[in-house]
Amino acid sequence: MSDRIAPAPGGAGGLAAGRARLTREALAAWGEAAGRALAGTGRVVLLSGDLGAGKTTLAQAIVRGLGVVEPVTSPTFTLVHEYDAPLGRVRHLDLYRLHRPTDLDALGWDELVAGDAVTLVEWPERAAGRWPAGAWHLTLAAPPDDPGARDLDLEVLP
Repeated sequence: MSDRIAPAPGGAGGLAAGRARLTREALAAWGEAAGRALAGTGRVVLLSGDLGAGKTTLAQAIVRGLGVVEPVTSPTFTLVHEYDAPLGRVRHLDLYRLHRPTDLDALGWDELVAGDAVTLVEWPERAAGRWPAGAWHLTLAAPPDDPGARDLDLEVLP
């Protein structure tokens, strides 16, 4: 495992795909860099991990990287938050409360992920594979031997 996921040319909007173990501070810095790399792409970013893994924390960092200065909270109950960021529109979705993939239709899922906004999706497993090609899949885990760190995997989906 590399010690960081670093800026690099290539498929993930200038960030290298792979795996890294990061401190919480390094994860926030990576998220902000990812937000800057995502500006103007309309990319969908899937955020997976157990409760408490850091999905919302990473989403907040990505949104900060896009230039949002207002507080960013988890849309657990509203399901969707939208922000007009200086570097482009961003949507933050939390699908935790959905019971079945067909619930996505009531959200206007197809329109949400097809637009020009960067779209961050927590609990993407609830979407049962209905994400667009080229989406980034970020998986976070708290390693049992280092609870202050997070393991981050980045995959660009076909």
